[in-house]
Amino acid sequence: MQRLTRKLKAQGVQFGFVPTMGYLHAGHISLVKRARQLVGKTGQVVVSIYVNPTQFAPTEDLSKYPRDLAQDKQMCRDAGVDILFVPSDTEMYPAEFSTYVVEEKLSRRMEGASRPTHFRGVTSVVAKLFNIVLPDVSVFGAKDFQQAAVIQRMVRDLHFPVKVVVAPTHRERDGLAMSSRNKYLNPMQRDQATVLWLAMELARKQVKSRSVAVERLRSEISKLIATQSEARLDYVEFFDRETLEPVEMVKRGTQMALAVFVGKTRLIDNGTL
Repeated sequence: MQRLTRKLKAQGVQFGFVPTMGYLHAGHISLVKRARQLVGKTGQVVVSIYVNPTQFAPTEDLSKYPRDLAQDKQMCRDAGVDILFVPSDTEMYPAEFSTYVVEEKLSRRMEGASRPTHFRGVTSVVAKLFNIVLPDVSVFGAKDFQQAAVIQRMVRDLHFPVKVVVAPTHRERDGLAMSSRNKYLNPMQRDQATVLWLAMELARKQVKSRSVAVERLRSEISKLIATQSEARLDYVEFFDRETLEPVEMVKRGTQMALAVFVGKTRLIDNGTL
């Protein structure tokens, strides 16, 4: 992969990169299309498929994470992907692997608090992928808002020569953010999963013309989620878009993020209020 990138870069070719864990859907393809826009017809769009073990805790769904490489290959062909990079665990993590990349500020709250080892795995594998693929630009989805912010900070702090672009969340018609994990939901859970979108809509209505105290809004959202028998709130946070620091009063322009278990499936979403 490195040899190929270097060879084409010497000829002036630009590389756009979309890192994924596979089981691709329309949301992933929207990132591919954005990468193509950024590098143009003469550029190369690279998609990686790798279910990264270091971002899963022992109690999480690594072994059950959905995989369908044949379908992923076809979707990449149809979307005009130039290069599909599918490394193995032994290639990504050689024997005696002991080096990690850790971001220590933006990753502390929300996903970092609920999944303490998660972001160390994310930053480490993305750093490795950037070093392997050597992209000029890499596209991430806004559904993982905190992840994108952490990657942008890592790129800035460690001087990676890559531009990180965050593309809009791709949604189903009823508002549910597209996710590979939606496959886990049975029909009733799938119906109830829209509560994440409804929670954000509730928050937007509350702050449309006034500021609202965080605890009051958090209480209302908790009550809304509790109306769904299969849903259980993990967290809901309100914070500044740039710093990710929590706010005391929620107003228009505040960023909201939440994680909800629907059955045993943990779903995340976020949006600007």
